[in-house]
Amino acid sequence: MAKRTITRDDILAPERYAGERREHRRRIGEVKRGRRIEVGPFCTFYFENFDTMWLQVHEMLHIERGGEAQIQDELDAYNPLIPKGDELVATVMFEIEDPGQRERALSRLGGVEHHMFVSVAGERIAGVADPTRENTTADGKASSVQFLHFPFTPAQKALFRKPGTQVLVGIDHPNYGHMAMMPEAMRAALAEDLS
Repeated sequence: MAKRTITRDDILAPERYAGERREHRRRIGEVKRGRRIEVGPFCTFYFENFDTMWLQVHEMLHIERGGEAQIQDELDAYNPLIPKGDELVATVMFEIEDPGQRERALSRLGGVEHHMFVSVAGERIAGVADPTRENTTADGKASSVQFLHFPFTPAQKALFRKPGTQVLVGIDHPNYGHMAMMPEAMRAALAEDLS
C-alpha cells in the first residue's frame, strides 16, 4: 500500500539530503515524468504522490534552510497533496513563458478551477479546488498554479484500476476547452494512488 503521509521520521538531515540531492531528483524525476499529462497548448497536470511531495518538502527545506522550525510548516503544506486512497491529486500549471502572454491568458481563465475533470470510462469526476488558496482573484484572473483533488467512488476506483480503461483528463472552461487521453502506463501508475 502506498504511503499517505510524510512524517518527521521521513525527513533526511540537511547535509545528507544535500549530498544525495542529485540522485533523489533523478529518481523522483522519473516518477514525475510518468505522472504528468499536457492538456491543451499550455496546461499540464502533475499527479502527485508520496514520492513527489517528499521531494518537494526536501527541496523547500534545502532552498530555504529554515531548519527544524520549517519542517512542520512544509509537512502541513504538502501532506494534503498526497492522495489518501480514494482520490487523485494534481498540481495543475498554466505554463506560458512570455509574461505579457501569460497575463492575458490567465485574465481570461477566471474560475478555471471549477472546470477541471477526469473521465473514467465515460464517468466524469469533477476536480475540487483547494479552498485555502486564491485560485481566481477578485478581478477574474486565474492563478498559474492550481491544486485539485479528484474524489472517486468505490465503483470509479475499480474502473480506473482495470487495465485498458479509457481515462481522459480535461478542462471545459469557455476560454480553454481541451482534453487529453491518459496513456495506459500512466493509468497503471496512478492506480496505485487508489488502493
